[in-house]
Amino acid sequence: MGEIVHKTQTQKKVALVIGAGEATGGAIAKRFAQGGYITCMTRRNADKLQPLIEEIQQQGGEAYGFSSDARKEQHVIELIEHIENNIGAIDVLIFNIGANVPCSILDETARKYFKIWEMACFAAFLVGREVAKRMVTRQQGTIIFTGATAGMRGSAYFAAFAGAKHALRALAQSMARELAPQNIHVAHIVVDGAIDTEFIQTNFPELYAEKEQDGILNPDHIAENYWHVAQQPRDAWTHELDLRPWMEKW
Repeated sequence: MGEIVHKTQTQKKVALVIGAGEATGGAIAKRFAQGGYITCMTRRNADKLQPLIEEIQQQGGEAYGFSSDARKEQHVIELIEHIENNIGAIDVLIFNIGANVPCSILDETARKYFKIWEMACFAAFLVGREVAKRMVTRQQGTIIFTGATAGMRGSAYFAAFAGAKHALRALAQSMARELAPQNIHVAHIVVDGAIDTEFIQTNFPELYAEKEQDGILNPDHIAENYWHVAQQPRDAWTHELDLRPWMEKW
């Protein structure tokens, strides 16, 4: 685990984003920083977090970046202990690791199938478990898992991804049922459709052209929904939320 930024401990609440990429994860981190949270963010390569950290700091927020492999139990344990002991109490956890790698079932390898499950589900279990242990002692907190349509139905060429995302959805449901009586809000957000990223712009220009018609997802708008879910009063909690452009088939 490598940390980019270090400051003294504060009483502000912490939002931890596992998988703070340049699109959705980064937008979520910025939205929670705007809302007054200290934002802690992870990627496999922490150096890639530096521009995001600087942007948050320039806007008056407080940010920390970590390199961490969420598939490794000891990495996760050390990460959560460090944040809780040196930065603040984790009030919101967002698990946002992607693992969308299409492949024919005829060509899929055991190694890649297992790796996709590790990234999309096993890592979520590890992080969710460690954070939930702390939230239970405080009797409050929010855990949000980023899902996908693959968690609702398995499409052709997505056997590995669909299996992992179905498992992630089941994990979220089980955790929600167990932890809600402990005042911990667990939610699963289905993001269905292309997202406004450089990858989509470069590799799928025809699809990216639909941006002019609001045909692809804006990361900032996705982030706003995560913020809303995390702020809900407990008499009206959302467990599952679907986000998709108006023209997306489903």
